[in-house]
Amino acid sequence: MDRETLRRQLEFYRDLGIRELRVEPRAQPAQALPRAAAQAEPQPGVRPIPSPNQMTPSLIPMGPDNDSLEVIRQDIGDCKRCRLCEARNRIVFGSGNEQARLVFVGEGPGADEDAQGLPFVGRAGQLLTQMIDGTAAKEGMAIRRGDVYICNVVKCRPPENRTPLPDEMEICGQFLFRQLTVIQPKAIICLGATAAKALLGVKEGITKIRGRWHNWRDIQVMPTYHPSYLLRPYNQNAKREAWEDLKKALHYAYD
Repeated sequence: MDRETLRRQLEFYRDLGIRELRVEPRAQPAQALPRAAAQAEPQPGVRPIPSPNQMTPSLIPMGPDNDSLEVIRQDIGDCKRCRLCEARNRIVFGSGNEQARLVFVGEGPGADEDAQGLPFVGRAGQLLTQMIDGTAAKEGMAIRRGDVYICNVVKCRPPENRTPLPDEMEICGQFLFRQLTVIQPKAIICLGATAAKALLGVKEGITKIRGRWHNWRDIQVMPTYHPSYLLRPYNQNAKREAWEDLKKALHYAYD
């Protein structure tokens, strides 16, 4: 493996939140390897980094040289890689301008999204559309929802809209990372704590990290509240803060 491939592979695992890797020494010839050593279990809590030929298809760390959103969609196929496939109706890949300068990343599809196969089409999606269109109009920017790209961390609806589990986020995360790498937006808005954790590996709540820029692979990331949180009637201050975050990101991406 050359140095550049190794660097990109390590970046992939870093972005998934893996902070400790076990490097195995060069193996002895098979005939000289003691039986006990051949059957040794890895140390608890330590995740060895697999070589490319050991990786399962769901853990490929990077896309092909000719990667595109269509290629990623084909690679997902009729995905059965995790338990989320069991109750889903449709895979929700993403929608919008495939050359967008601003990408919104949410948590996962809800009931309406699962039925239609499109992200953010329910009540939270309607609010997001109002936020994008309304904020841009007030700022004198000819930007509408169709000009940005919108996707989620996981592509299938979690049962009862629960938070995606870490292994589900890890498996689906490879496709999200490839989407963002292909689009290469100027800025990303993380909608809610789950999206922020998936991209930034942060442990803090969204109220502590929102409103300021972070970095993902040299792309600026703005975490803010998820629209579903803003629909709650007691979150008036959060609505104002989310609009400020969006305004900041729109000006950064399009000015």
